[in-house]
Amino acid sequence: MYETEYDLLKEFVKIIYNYGETVSKVKDMGLAPSGHLKMEWAKKHMPVLCRIAEDFKKDKPFDGITIGMALHLEAKTAILAETLMEGGAKIVITGCNPLSTQDDVAAACVEKGMEVYAWRGETNEEYYENLNKVLDSNPDIIIDDGADLIFLIHTERTELIGKIMGGCEETTTGIIRLKAMAEEGALKFPVVNVNDAYTKHMFDNRYGTGQSAMDGIIRTTNLLIAGKNVVIGGYGWCGRGVASRAAGHGANVIITEVNPIRALEAKMDGFTVLKMEEAAKIGDIFVTTTGCKDILRMEHFLLMKDGAVLSNAGHFDNEINKNDLNELSKSVKEVRFNIEEYDLGNKKIFLLGEGRLVNLACADGHPCEVMDMSFANQALSAKFIKDNNKKLENEVYEIPYEQDLKIALLKLHSMGANIDELSPEQRKYLSDWKEGT
Repeated sequence: MYETEYDLLKEFVKIIYNYGETVSKVKDMGLAPSGHLKMEWAKKHMPVLCRIAEDFKKDKPFDGITIGMALHLEAKTAILAETLMEGGAKIVITGCNPLSTQDDVAAACVEKGMEVYAWRGETNEEYYENLNKVLDSNPDIIIDDGADLIFLIHTERTELIGKIMGGCEETTTGIIRLKAMAEEGALKFPVVNVNDAYTKHMFDNRYGTGQSAMDGIIRTTNLLIAGKNVVIGGYGWCGRGVASRAAGHGANVIITEVNPIRALEAKMDGFTVLKMEEAAKIGDIFVTTTGCKDILRMEHFLLMKDGAVLSNAGHFDNEINKNDLNELSKSVKEVRFNIEEYDLGNKKIFLLGEGRLVNLACADGHPCEVMDMSFANQALSAKFIKDNNKKLENEVYEIPYEQDLKIALLKLHSMGANIDELSPEQRKYLSDWKEGT
């Protein structure tokens, strides 16, 4: 009846899902075949994570461990979850954004044996219900994106604190929140700062956000970028990436900043630097990349020209103040998939992806090759927590530099590149203060 053991497994999963014996909740299990194809494609382009999966399969570092995850649930995330499963972990996963889950991938993850609570278009109530479902599994390790799971544990699910070994966080926004908690003595278990790994923020935040944000804007609007004024709020690694790619498309790039050093970098990189109140008057497309709230707000909307397009590539959907936008508008309607038109009477402003992450709400997120490094850091950081949790303090820990070097070297080799090594004489020269000119 069944050609392979995998066919039998799929039928078994389908049966228990339909009869309610599974605890997973996704939109449609019938979408799973498409999700499997996406995962296969992603896996072919994530060699570093696959190498780690081979090691995990042999060593089983997570035997008996439950890992609770809140990440953008799409194909690349699924490969990370599979890697952890290879290491013996039980995976319980939800999305970290109501609009970023890909329903076919979520269904495929159920068929892979994961416990999944996620679907695209969750209400705010459903979003937090799903976060709580993950925590109901009594996880040992948390892997987070934006720190919503970790924050929920510290505010509403404090009964879990004693059991959790630690967590991993991969966003600038999340790390800002967690460092503030640690400084106040409010952090109750150790967290690894995946975001600040060199092989994460210099590549994921810059090359990943740059390409995927522009992909989301272009895919959704079908508008020409060349010749337009593209205003980018923030010139951190994400802002630099978007600025570079927008300029590559022929845009006139304008940067707004609150940090004079970053603003100076933007100026010397050849971009126009203005206050947002000035940039708002001339911008055609706006992209926020700060991780802070109210980057675009009422006074800016009033200054914008008819047809301005707003998007967010930072994190939460509060970078663009939608309450202000709604207050100013006579009507709001969807004019194209993922584009809402706000009619202010004298002009119309267009918001992409409800102000949520444009690269995920309106596209497929970062390229596989970039997330290969970010998720390699997540996987190794989870193992670090498992191996060292008994001696770790309730602090935010940086990733060891040696881990960064290992991942970078593996990535270089996978791309067919090799580097030189210092000779013994060169090492001696660099460490000997006596030898000068």
